[in-house]
Amino acid sequence: MTFVQIKPPPTQWLFPSERDLARLPSDYVASGADLEPGTLLAAYAAGLFPMPGPGDRIDWWSPQVRGVMPIGGMRISRRLATSRRRFEIRVDTAFAEVMVGCATSRTVGNWIDGPITDAYRRLFEMGWAHSVEAWREDRLVGGVYGVSIGGLFAGESMFHRESDASKAALAALVDLLDDGVTGRLFDVQWQTPHLASLGVVEMSRGDYLTRLKDALALPLPAALDRSLE
Repeated sequence: MTFVQIKPPPTQWLFPSERDLARLPSDYVASGADLEPGTLLAAYAAGLFPMPGPGDRIDWWSPQVRGVMPIGGMRISRRLATSRRRFEIRVDTAFAEVMVGCATSRTVGNWIDGPITDAYRRLFEMGWAHSVEAWREDRLVGGVYGVSIGGLFAGESMFHRESDASKAALAALVDLLDDGVTGRLFDVQWQTPHLASLGVVEMSRGDYLTRLKDALALPLPAALDRSLE
């Protein structure tokens, strides 16, 4: 497989402009469209992301208050600093397995269904989606995956099979993004108490979209640029 970013055909759908999004009163934006690679990339570039709705419906979201992990700002506890040494970190060696781990680690409200899995696997094959994995004794025990466009990394989900494995993968991802290029943006969609404890902060939709515009113009981090392999 050639690991370079393959540009997909452009989407047929029109996503809301920054001005349109500023007028929306909720996180929910719209329903419909598709999960083609060009559609997904256009959505992320516009500040949106998909989640399955009822039936076969695709819903599109742009939180009024966005969760963002500051590059270089993850809180590493003393315990995590010690435990992360147990894991070997790999990048893009088990993307499909990481998605399976994320899909099966939740028993309530699982949104990583078959169409979502297929869509992001296609993005991975085209060089736009990535996984950062925690391995121990040659066994995948945790990981995180998301989409990378220029200086944006849009985190989608993470999982663990051993304590601290997902945190170790997340910390490794933050380290990979912290390459000295100012303006990189690590989006985690919504802040949760767990993510807040790790350093995730909140910003308004308007501030996020401003940051996003600048981030998209940046080069990929070298660790995620498969054309350098």
